[in-house]
Amino acid sequence: MNAPLFASRHFRAEREADWARLEALLDLVENKSPKRLSEEDLFELPRLYRATLSALSVARETSLDASLVAYLERLSTRAYFVLYGCRAPWGRQIADFFARGLPQAVRSLWPEILVAALLTLLSAVAAYALVRGEPGWFGAILSPEMANGRDMNASTEFLRKSLYDKPDDGGLEVFAAYLFTHNAQVSFLCFALGFALGIPTLILLVQNGAMLGALFAVYAPHGLAPGLFGWLMIHGSTELSAIVLAAAAGLRIGRAIAFPGERGRIAAAGVAGGAAATVMLGVVLMLLVAGLLEGFARQLVTSDSARYAIAGGMFALWVAYFTLAGRARRG
Repeated sequence: MNAPLFASRHFRAEREADWARLEALLDLVENKSPKRLSEEDLFELPRLYRATLSALSVARETSLDASLVAYLERLSTRAYFVLYGCRAPWGRQIADFFARGLPQAVRSLWPEILVAALLTLLSAVAAYALVRGEPGWFGAILSPEMANGRDMNASTEFLRKSLYDKPDDGGLEVFAAYLFTHNAQVSFLCFALGFALGIPTLILLVQNGAMLGALFAVYAPHGLAPGLFGWLMIHGSTELSAIVLAAAAGLRIGRAIAFPGERGRIAAAGVAGGAAATVMLGVVLMLLVAGLLEGFARQLVTSDSARYAIAGGMFALWVAYFTLAGRARRG
């Protein structure tokens, strides 16, 4: 058998699945509409384009048969015009991100979101039961510096003032600022450490949930658990939701690396990372909103009913947005 012909056939056999996949996506865009592409298709298209360019470069340098080089040139040109031929204005891209990109990316992570939310809740319940049963565990979960007197020996009056009195230097607002900073750090770490098969992300979720459970174990015996819930959730409905989404993004990357399927770990992580990165942009925006609620709403609103109304309204808003936005039928 002629050596160049054999090399060309071997070269094609190794890569033609990607070329066929790219052709199918390009046909879908050109003959129908880009809106017919799924979230996975959108992240796969640039990767397939780069792989085809690489194959074209190799085919030219090794002087493979002319028909193969011509085919790859046509395929690369089609992909280039689909990807870069017409860019929507910035305003339209931003509007599309919020209208479709972000909510669709969040919905694509629903299994990981469910895991992250349940793990946080179960960790909080377990820590609450543990501290109520053995108060000595409180110090192992919350440091004295962080608790700042809000421990199992605190009086009812002290704890009540921390929830409802006007903020002063060294009061609960200091703890609130610390808690916000802590939760923002947890969000980014949950995402960034997802590559380690998601294990550090799971540990961070357990630790964060345990902190909440231990804090409730301090306030509940004094009849102040409802007040603490309102105090926390006026911004926590947004902040904790952001942590769950960040953790889900990290877990998706970890799952892709652990179970890459037929793509291979790097390719699978790249696809998963696209949706995860989109979600993290939303997480950043949610943390900014939580910061505003932390800095203004909670300091000005001292009524439990008003705090509950704000917290419930914010949570309902996020749920409605992420579940309903971008569901219009694709044309």
